[in-house]
Amino acid sequence: MKSLNNLNKNTKRNMITYGIVVAMFVFCFVYTATGAASNLFQGILVPICVNVILAISLNLTVGILGELSLGHAGFMCVGAFAGSIFSVMTSSSIESAFIRFPLAIIIGGIAAAIIGILVGIPVLRLRGDYLAIVTLAFGEIIKNIVNNLYIVKDSSGLHMLIGVDAYNNMEFDPLNKNVIVNGAMGITGTPKDSNYIAGFILIAITLVVILNLVNSRTGRAIMSIRDNRIAAESVGINITKYKLIAFTISAFFAGVAGVLYSHNLSSLVATKFDYNYSILILVFVVLGGIGSMRGSIIAAVILTALPELLRGLSDYRMLMYAIILIVMMLVNNNENMSYYKEKLFGGIKGKFAAKKNQNDGMKGVS
Repeated sequence: MKSLNNLNKNTKRNMITYGIVVAMFVFCFVYTATGAASNLFQGILVPICVNVILAISLNLTVGILGELSLGHAGFMCVGAFAGSIFSVMTSSSIESAFIRFPLAIIIGGIAAAIIGILVGIPVLRLRGDYLAIVTLAFGEIIKNIVNNLYIVKDSSGLHMLIGVDAYNNMEFDPLNKNVIVNGAMGITGTPKDSNYIAGFILIAITLVVILNLVNSRTGRAIMSIRDNRIAAESVGINITKYKLIAFTISAFFAGVAGVLYSHNLSSLVATKFDYNYSILILVFVVLGGIGSMRGSIIAAVILTALPELLRGLSDYRMLMYAIILIVMMLVNNNENMSYYKEKLFGGIKGKFAAKKNQNDGMKGVS
């Protein structure tokens, strides 16, 4: 009976999270369809969707698995470039964006997942600060490799080179030379297939996959590793296997977010995916509440929109942003505030329960 109540509680919690996403989508759709939305509002919708997916996926590693990863932007970088390379190379052969863009999303996600497996096998043997430092280093390594990557297509085929010297010393057919990835200059000409509708669809898919994973047997095994590694290992749970599952799924959706991001820009450079971006994603998770997918969504929306909404304050914009960050951190980590929130929501729930019982009693009498 207790497990059934917990299941119902988790289901209700998940339905509220889905409801928030649906309500946000309906609001954005109506607001833009009526022509009331400004260019600023329409411009930040896709970045908000990207950051929401990143926050949810990182929360799987940080909140559910309990491991601190600081290389999430590196997986996003892999997905972004893999998806953009595919779209640029197939833009003439696959003209329909409804076919090309989903394929780019799948390719970007799989590429990031493969890198996640390759990174996770050695890295997940570490714990705590050591894991954070190594994932941060891997994120920077991925960024620097992509930053020095050259992919050129000519009459003799496709050439992949690392480093500007290798590119300068390579002889290409000048008449048929097509530079797809141009080192530090990145990729230009990626089709602008991203929009907020695709973003909300990807958010919904990310939520369904991760919330179902968390509530599954695999999710319970992952959380048992987080709560007590030794006890989990003593009952036969394969620590490496379940940690790698969580890490790979997290990397996959980071790659998906990267594809959504890259197809919203006219040019894509690797320098954007530095450790500062990884820290920003971690901020979304921490401020929203570690382990809370709903909190990650709300924090990502607020903290992505705030810098743009505060742009009119000019020099005081980042000061106000920092103050709001501090206030949110204090509120979320204050025991008194948690007590008052529980008391408030508990009182509201109690009133609804009392009203429901009263209505049921009246029905029984009648």
